[in-house]
Amino acid sequence: MTRDLIGYGATPPSANWPNDARIAVNFVINYEEGAENSVLNGDERSEGFLSDMVGAATHPARAMAMESLYEYGSRAGFWRLHRMFTAQRVPVTVFGVAAAMEMNPAAVEAMLAADWEVASHGYRWIDYQSVPEDVERAHIAKAIEIHTRLTGSRPLGWYQGRTSPNTARLIAEEGGFVYDADSYADDLPYHAGGQLIVPYSLDANDMKFAALNGFTEGTQFYRYLVDTFEQLREEGGRMMSVGLHGRIAGRPGRTIAVAQFLEHVMASGDAWIARRIDIARHWLQVHPA
Repeated sequence: MTRDLIGYGATPPSANWPNDARIAVNFVINYEEGAENSVLNGDERSEGFLSDMVGAATHPARAMAMESLYEYGSRAGFWRLHRMFTAQRVPVTVFGVAAAMEMNPAAVEAMLAADWEVASHGYRWIDYQSVPEDVERAHIAKAIEIHTRLTGSRPLGWYQGRTSPNTARLIAEEGGFVYDADSYADDLPYHAGGQLIVPYSLDANDMKFAALNGFTEGTQFYRYLVDTFEQLREEGGRMMSVGLHGRIAGRPGRTIAVAQFLEHVMASGDAWIARRIDIARHWLQVHPA
Protein backbone atom coordinates (compact mmCIF):
# COMPACT_ATOMS: atom_id res chain seq x y z
CA MET A 1 0.00 0.00 0.00
CA THR A 2 1.36 3.39 -0.98
CA ARG A 3 0.75 6.83 0.47
CA ASP A 4 -1.71 9.25 -1.12
CA LEU A 5 -0.62 12.82 -0.46
CA ILE A 6 -3.03 14.34 -3.00
CA GLY A 7 -6.49 13.10 -2.07
CA TYR A 8 -9.34 15.24 -3.38
CA GLY A 9 -7.03 18.21 -3.89
CA ALA A 10 -8.54 21.62 -4.55
CA THR A 11 -11.97 20.29 -5.53
CA PRO A 12 -13.51 17.94 -2.95
CA PRO A 13 -16.61 16.12 -4.19
CA SER A 14 -20.07 17.27 -3.21
CA ALA A 15 -21.26 15.43 -0.11
CA ASN A 16 -24.98 15.98 -0.78
CA TRP A 17 -25.76 15.40 2.89
CA PRO A 18 -29.43 14.62 3.63
CA ASN A 19 -31.87 17.54 3.90
CA ASP A 20 -29.31 19.90 2.34
CA ALA A 21 -27.24 19.90 5.54
CA ARG A 22 -24.02 21.87 5.28
CA ILE A 23 -22.11 19.59 7.64
CA ALA A 24 -22.33 16.05 8.99
CA VAL A 25 -21.40 15.66 12.67
CA ASN A 26 -20.54 12.33 14.28
CA PHE A 27 -20.12 11.90 18.03
CA VAL A 28 -17.96 8.92 19.02
CA ILE A 29 -17.66 7.40 22.48
CA ASN A 30 -14.58 5.20 22.75
CA TYR A 31 -15.29 2.32 25.13
CA GLU A 32 -11.90 0.88 26.19
CA GLU A 33 -11.99 0.50 29.95
CA GLY A 34 -10.74 -2.87 31.17
CA ALA A 35 -9.03 -3.80 27.90
CA GLU A 36 -5.97 -1.61 28.46
CA ASN A 37 -2.52 -2.95 29.36
CA SER A 38 -2.59 -4.73 32.70
CA VAL A 39 -0.83 -7.70 34.23
CA LEU A 40 -4.35 -8.94 34.99
CA ASN A 41 -4.82 -9.21 31.21
CA GLY A 42 -1.56 -11.10 30.80
CA ASP A 43 0.45 -8.05 29.72
CA GLU A 44 4.01 -7.46 30.87
CA ARG A 45 3.40 -3.91 32.10
CA SER A 46 0.63 -1.60 33.25
CA GLU A 47 -1.02 1.05 31.07
CA GLY A 48 0.63 4.45 30.69
CA PHE A 49 -1.45 6.04 27.94
CA LEU A 50 -4.47 8.32 27.75
CA SER A 51 -5.39 9.11 31.32
CA ASP A 52 -5.36 12.14 33.60
CA MET A 53 -1.91 11.04 34.77
CA VAL A 54 -0.21 12.48 31.69
CA GLY A 55 3.09 10.78 30.99
CA ALA A 56 2.56 8.11 33.65
CA ALA A 57 5.21 5.44 33.98
CA THR A 58 4.37 1.81 33.26
CA HIS A 59 5.15 -0.92 35.78
CA PRO A 60 5.69 -4.69 35.67
CA ALA A 61 2.93 -4.98 38.26
CA ARG A 62 -0.54 -3.63 38.90
CA ALA A 63 -0.75 0.20 38.84
CA MET A 64 -3.72 0.84 41.09
CA ALA A 65 -4.14 4.56 40.38
CA MET A 66 -4.12 3.96 36.62
CA GLU A 67 -6.60 1.11 36.98
CA SER A 68 -8.99 3.31 38.95
CA LEU A 69 -8.76 6.12 36.39
CA TYR A 70 -9.84 3.69 33.71
CA GLU A 71 -12.53 2.23 35.97
CA TYR A 72 -14.09 5.68 36.32
CA GLY A 73 -14.84 5.59 32.60
CA SER A 74 -16.99 2.46 32.79
CA ARG A 75 -18.43 3.04 36.28
CA ALA A 76 -19.44 6.70 35.97
CA GLY A 77 -18.21 8.59 32.90
CA PHE A 78 -19.87 6.41 30.29
CA TRP A 79 -23.22 6.72 32.03
CA ARG A 80 -22.93 10.51 32.30
CA LEU A 81 -22.37 10.76 28.54
CA HIS A 82 -25.13 8.21 27.93
CA ARG A 83 -27.64 10.28 29.92
CA MET A 84 -26.67 13.46 28.12
CA PHE A 85 -26.97 12.06 24.59
CA THR A 86 -30.08 9.96 25.18
CA ALA A 87 -31.86 12.91 26.80
CA GLN A 88 -31.44 14.77 23.49
CA ARG A 89 -32.12 11.64 21.38
CA VAL A 90 -28.81 12.17 19.60
CA PRO A 91 -27.39 9.32 17.48
CA VAL A 92 -23.95 8.19 18.62
CA THR A 93 -21.25 5.82 17.40
CA VAL A 94 -19.40 3.72 19.96
CA PHE A 95 -15.92 2.46 19.19
CA GLY A 96 -16.11 -0.59 21.45
CA VAL A 97 -13.10 -2.68 22.38
CA ALA A 98 -14.38 -6.26 22.49
CA ALA A 99 -12.57 -7.23 25.69
CA ALA A 100 -13.88 -4.13 27.45
CA MET A 101 -17.45 -4.69 26.27
CA GLU A 102 -17.29 -8.27 27.52
CA MET A 103 -16.56 -6.96 31.04
CA ASN A 104 -19.62 -4.69 31.18
CA PRO A 105 -22.64 -6.18 29.38
CA ALA A 106 -24.94 -3.60 30.99
CA ALA A 107 -23.17 -0.84 29.09
CA VAL A 108 -23.53 -2.79 25.84
CA GLU A 109 -27.25 -3.25 26.49
CA ALA A 110 -27.58 0.52 27.05
CA MET A 111 -25.82 1.25 23.75
CA LEU A 112 -28.15 -1.07 21.87
CA ALA A 113 -31.28 0.23 23.62
CA ALA A 114 -30.33 3.76 22.54
CA ASP A 115 -29.97 2.55 18.92
CA TRP A 116 -26.35 3.66 18.90
CA GLU A 117 -23.99 2.18 16.35
CA VAL A 118 -21.46 -0.10 18.01
CA ALA A 119 -18.37 -0.28 15.79
CA SER A 120 -15.35 -2.42 16.59
CA HIS A 121 -12.40 -0.86 18.37
CA GLY A 122 -10.46 -4.11 18.12
CA TYR A 123 -9.99 -6.89 20.64
CA ARG A 124 -7.63 -5.12 23.07
CA TRP A 125 -6.74 -1.48 23.76
CA ILE A 126 -3.02 -1.97 23.19
CA ASP A 127 -0.44 -0.72 20.71
CA TYR A 128 -0.34 -3.07 17.69
CA GLN A 129 2.66 -1.38 16.01
CA SER A 130 4.98 -4.36 16.58
CA VAL A 131 2.43 -7.15 17.04
CA PRO A 132 3.07 -10.02 14.58
CA GLU A 133 0.68 -10.11 11.65
CA ASP A 134 -0.74 -13.53 12.51
CA VAL A 135 -1.50 -12.40 16.07
CA GLU A 136 -3.19 -9.23 14.87
CA ARG A 137 -5.26 -11.20 12.36
CA ALA A 138 -6.36 -13.54 15.16
CA HIS A 139 -7.26 -10.56 17.35
CA ILE A 140 -9.40 -9.07 14.58
CA ALA A 141 -11.28 -12.37 14.27
CA LYS A 142 -11.69 -12.60 18.04
CA ALA A 143 -12.99 -9.02 18.21
CA ILE A 144 -15.63 -9.82 15.59
CA GLU A 145 -16.65 -13.02 17.38
CA ILE A 146 -17.06 -11.37 20.79
CA HIS A 147 -18.78 -8.32 19.32
CA THR A 148 -21.27 -10.49 17.42
CA ARG A 149 -22.04 -12.55 20.52
CA LEU A 150 -22.61 -9.48 22.68
CA THR A 151 -24.62 -7.35 20.24
CA GLY A 152 -26.33 -9.91 18.04
CA SER A 153 -24.68 -8.75 14.82
CA ARG A 154 -21.16 -8.36 13.48
CA PRO A 155 -19.54 -4.91 13.53
CA LEU A 156 -19.71 -2.95 10.27
CA GLY A 157 -17.27 -0.23 11.27
CA TRP A 158 -13.66 -0.61 12.39
CA TYR A 159 -11.29 1.63 14.36
CA GLN A 160 -8.27 0.08 16.02
CA GLY A 161 -6.63 3.35 17.00
CA ARG A 162 -3.14 2.10 17.82
CA THR A 163 -2.52 0.41 14.50
CA SER A 164 0.26 -1.61 12.91
CA PRO A 165 1.54 -1.27 9.32
CA ASN A 166 -0.68 -4.29 8.53
CA THR A 167 -4.00 -3.17 10.03
CA ALA A 168 -5.58 -1.47 7.01
CA ARG A 169 -4.72 -4.37 4.71
CA LEU A 170 -6.02 -6.97 7.18
CA ILE A 171 -9.32 -5.12 7.56
CA ALA A 172 -9.78 -4.83 3.79
CA GLU A 173 -8.95 -8.53 3.42
CA GLU A 174 -11.47 -9.49 6.12
CA GLY A 175 -14.09 -8.06 3.80
CA GLY A 176 -17.01 -7.56 6.15
CA PHE A 177 -16.55 -3.94 7.19
CA VAL A 178 -18.52 -1.17 5.53
CA TYR A 179 -15.89 1.34 6.63
CA ASP A 180 -12.49 1.66 8.28
CA ALA A 181 -11.92 4.73 10.48
CA ASP A 182 -8.18 4.24 11.04
CA SER A 183 -7.23 7.43 9.21
CA TYR A 184 -6.96 11.13 10.01
CA ALA A 185 -6.20 12.13 6.42
CA ASP A 186 -9.30 14.04 5.32
CA ASP A 187 -12.54 15.82 6.22
CA LEU A 188 -14.52 13.50 3.95
CA PRO A 189 -14.81 9.74 3.38
CA TYR A 190 -12.70 8.28 0.58
CA HIS A 191 -11.95 4.94 -1.05
CA ALA A 192 -8.56 3.27 -0.63
CA GLY A 193 -7.37 -0.27 -1.21
CA GLY A 194 -10.88 -1.48 -1.96
CA GLN A 195 -12.17 -0.19 1.38
CA LEU A 196 -14.25 2.87 2.27
CA ILE A 197 -12.35 5.04 4.73
CA VAL A 198 -14.33 7.36 7.02
CA PRO A 199 -11.57 9.41 8.70
CA TYR A 200 -11.54 10.10 12.42
CA SER A 201 -10.09 13.04 14.38
CA LEU A 202 -7.50 13.38 17.13
CA ASP A 203 -7.81 17.16 17.44
CA ALA A 204 -11.57 17.49 18.05
CA ASN A 205 -11.05 14.82 20.64
CA ASP A 206 -11.06 14.81 24.43
CA MET A 207 -7.77 12.88 24.38
CA LYS A 208 -6.17 16.34 24.20
CA PHE A 209 -6.99 16.64 27.91
CA ALA A 210 -4.55 13.77 28.41
CA ALA A 211 -1.73 15.31 26.35
CA LEU A 212 0.98 17.76 27.41
CA ASN A 213 -0.01 20.14 24.59
CA GLY A 214 -3.75 19.72 25.10
CA PHE A 215 -6.78 21.26 26.75
CA THR A 216 -6.69 22.12 30.43
CA GLU A 217 -10.34 23.09 30.93
CA GLY A 218 -13.75 22.39 29.41
CA THR A 219 -14.09 25.91 28.00
CA GLN A 220 -11.04 25.41 25.78
CA PHE A 221 -12.51 22.16 24.45
CA TYR A 222 -15.86 23.84 23.77
CA ARG A 223 -14.25 26.76 21.91
CA TYR A 224 -12.14 24.44 19.78
CA LEU A 225 -15.14 22.29 18.88
CA VAL A 226 -17.21 25.35 17.94
CA ASP A 227 -14.39 26.82 15.84
CA THR A 228 -13.93 23.51 14.01
CA PHE A 229 -17.66 23.18 13.43
CA GLU A 230 -18.07 26.73 12.13
CA GLN A 231 -15.10 26.50 9.76
CA LEU A 232 -16.31 23.22 8.25
CA ARG A 233 -19.87 24.52 8.14
CA GLU A 234 -18.72 27.62 6.27
CA GLU A 235 -16.88 25.47 3.72
CA GLY A 236 -19.94 23.23 3.36
CA GLY A 237 -20.09 19.55 2.45
CA ARG A 238 -17.69 18.42 5.17
CA MET A 239 -17.91 16.04 8.12
CA MET A 240 -16.76 16.53 11.69
CA SER A 241 -15.87 13.76 14.13
CA VAL A 242 -15.94 14.42 17.88
CA GLY A 243 -14.00 11.86 19.92
CA LEU A 244 -14.97 11.19 23.53
CA HIS A 245 -14.05 8.77 26.33
CA GLY A 246 -15.94 8.01 29.52
CA ARG A 247 -12.82 8.42 31.65
CA ILE A 248 -12.05 11.81 30.06
CA ALA A 249 -15.10 13.66 28.69
CA GLY A 250 -17.22 11.75 31.19
CA ARG A 251 -15.74 13.89 33.98
CA PRO A 252 -18.30 16.50 35.15
CA GLY A 253 -16.30 19.60 34.18
CA ARG A 254 -15.87 18.27 30.64
CA THR A 255 -19.27 16.75 29.99
CA ILE A 256 -20.81 20.19 30.37
CA ALA A 257 -18.57 21.45 27.55
CA VAL A 258 -19.75 18.62 25.29
CA ALA A 259 -23.37 19.41 26.19
CA GLN A 260 -22.87 23.07 25.33
CA PHE A 261 -21.30 22.16 22.00
CA LEU A 262 -24.16 19.78 21.24
CA GLU A 263 -26.59 22.62 21.91
CA HIS A 264 -24.62 24.83 19.50
CA VAL A 265 -24.76 22.18 16.76
CA MET A 266 -28.48 21.56 17.20
CA ALA A 267 -29.22 25.29 17.16
CA SER A 268 -27.42 25.75 13.83
CA GLY A 269 -30.34 24.21 11.97
CA ASP A 270 -28.25 22.89 9.09
CA ALA A 271 -26.17 20.11 10.62
CA TRP A 272 -26.81 16.40 10.10
CA ILE A 273 -25.94 14.59 13.34
CA ALA A 274 -25.46 10.99 12.31
CA ARG A 275 -23.93 7.69 13.25
CA ARG A 276 -20.76 6.89 11.36
CA ILE A 277 -22.38 3.90 9.64
CA ASP A 278 -25.08 6.23 8.27
CA ILE A 279 -22.44 8.59 6.91
CA ALA A 280 -20.64 5.64 5.33
CA ARG A 281 -23.78 4.30 3.69
CA HIS A 282 -24.70 7.74 2.40
CA TRP A 283 -21.24 8.15 0.88
CA LEU A 284 -21.38 4.76 -0.79
CA GLN A 285 -24.71 5.71 -2.35
CA VAL A 286 -23.55 9.12 -3.56
CA HIS A 287 -19.95 8.16 -4.39
CA PRO A 288 -19.66 4.41 -4.95
CA ALA A 289 -16.22 2.91 -5.30
